[in-house]
Amino acid sequence: MVQDAEKYKAEDEEVKKKVDAKNALENYAYNMRNTMKDDKFAGKLDPADKEKIEKAVEDAINWLERNQLAKVDELEGLCNPIIAKMYQGGGGAGGMPRMGDDAMSGGASTSSATGPGPKIEEVD
Repeated sequence: MVQDAEKYKAEDEEVKKKVDAKNALENYAYNMRNTMKDDKFAGKLDPADKEKIEKAVEDAINWLERNQLAKVDELEGLCNPIIAKMYQGGGGAGGMPRMGDDAMSGGASTSSATGPGPKIEEVD
């Protein structure tokens, strides 16, 4: 039990480091992009240097956006077919809610699929 807790704590710390690093990169990239739009600062830079910074910043922002969306798509691509197969086979997981595409992405389930299982409705 204690070994499991220590293992999960170490894994949590690694995830936290990655999230913190991603957030730091994202903050730096957006701050630098805003700085490059400030004529008081950017006007003092060599145009070639300014262009290098702007390209690197846009590349970083694009990378962050692609990778964030890719993780969501990968997870949904893996989970949705398995959950759908489970319900199509009628072997539902006893009381497990139906999960439509919207439910996997955090919204209310508005799936038009038929079959056993309760519907999830978002409640404020």
